[in-house]
Amino acid sequence: MYTEAKILNRQRRAGVLLHPTSLPSPLGNGDLGHQAYRFIEFLNANGFKVWQMLPLGVTGKDKSPYYCLSSHAGNPLLISLDWLEDKGWLNRNKISLSETEDDYRLSCLKQSFENFQLQVNDEWGTAIKEFTQENANWLDEYALFMALKTRYHNKCWYEWPKPIRHREAESMAEAKRELQADIKQKIFEQFVFYFQWQELRAYAEQHEVELFGDMPMFVPPDSVDVWAQNENFLINNDGELDYVAGVPPDFFSETGQLWGNPLYDWAYMQETNFSWWKERLATQLKFFDLIRVDHFRGLQACWQVPYQEKTAINGNWVEVPGREMLVELLATFHNLPLVAEDLGVITDPVIDLKNSFGIPGMKVLQFAFDGQNDNPHLPHLLKIGDTVYTGTHDNNTSLGWVGEINHDDKRYFEDYTGLKIEPDEEGVYSMIRLAMSSVSFLCVVPMQDILMLGSSARMNVPGTVEGNWQWRFQWEQIKPKVIDDLAHFITLYQR
Repeated sequence: MYTEAKILNRQRRAGVLLHPTSLPSPLGNGDLGHQAYRFIEFLNANGFKVWQMLPLGVTGKDKSPYYCLSSHAGNPLLISLDWLEDKGWLNRNKISLSETEDDYRLSCLKQSFENFQLQVNDEWGTAIKEFTQENANWLDEYALFMALKTRYHNKCWYEWPKPIRHREAESMAEAKRELQADIKQKIFEQFVFYFQWQELRAYAEQHEVELFGDMPMFVPPDSVDVWAQNENFLINNDGELDYVAGVPPDFFSETGQLWGNPLYDWAYMQETNFSWWKERLATQLKFFDLIRVDHFRGLQACWQVPYQEKTAINGNWVEVPGREMLVELLATFHNLPLVAEDLGVITDPVIDLKNSFGIPGMKVLQFAFDGQNDNPHLPHLLKIGDTVYTGTHDNNTSLGWVGEINHDDKRYFEDYTGLKIEPDEEGVYSMIRLAMSSVSFLCVVPMQDILMLGSSARMNVPGTVEGNWQWRFQWEQIKPKVIDDLAHFITLYQR
């Protein structure tokens, strides 16, 4: 058993789940600007000590933060335009308002880089040079990858011309020469993102707020990781797969979830001392104080589905050397503050892996009240080493859940808790009180529950691709009495 103190601080505290894209903004999505700072102040003022969010990477068309084009790069759409204006690099009056919100942001970034090059002084010139050198292990390939995606009209890398697809030396060198301007643009965007993030993280630290991130288990087939470091994945250099990742049928889907991600070549990763994972964790630790490992189950075994299958039903579990990797990671990093997303069907070997390294798991109260007294999400079965949630980004809001709960489960909830679930808002209060009062060291409440919002504010519906990841809140939605009550809960339950 590895000492828990080395892995994660177990101070009793409460947090809020809100992705930065859900911050208020007149443009498409929230960003790392003034509203993010205001949110940190809001957390601090009301006793919350943790801000949990979803992955920060560059997303595809559906905006899913779990489908990132790089395991290192930050999403340029999260860059604060106000910050660029403050630096004198951006004049929005010269940007067309007829573009889409995303294109508008990208046009602003382009103008900012042009002005940065014209105005750069020794301080900023040195800063971007140092950033480029310190992150050369991923940044150069990422910038080239994104420049090539633009050249080839956003096609997947396995649809590019064969010489580039196969990374032939002469074609790669030629592409780097021809796309130098676009490559520099992408490097500038990452420099700005990282700079803004570190300023935000410092502000959070000043306000005693920890930043809690999320690391997907797998990466998409159309990502720079797979194109540039193909040897780490069970996929050839034409993008052809024999098997893809997913999960079998569970609470979320009767046919399972067919993610389509390439599986890892764990034998190769073990031969190279898991260097790909070490680099990935090093980046995450630059961003976050805590890191949720999405689908932690995949560090014990992966659900392998033949590529031609239309659902995830006909797969099989294949064991992986996750234990060996965690040993290697703990030997490399002084601190590895991981939290395991261990929802769904979790077997004894997965539990043993998690417990062997003292890694906290997750419990979700919306899963608890099905009438089964051995349900591991029930409050009396929670442990100090758990993180407890009213719901997650994949759940309905608690107000939506309360409105849909069936009669038997409703009766069981009220009998078990002695709390009311009607009227609806009283049910949300009951859920939050249960989470706050539990023994679990960390309690996280989605912002939608703090605002007492219904199903229309849901962030994601697993197994669907339309209408997700778009929700944003407004400060006017905050009800002072609710906030006062939650602040009282934090004090009452010593969080």
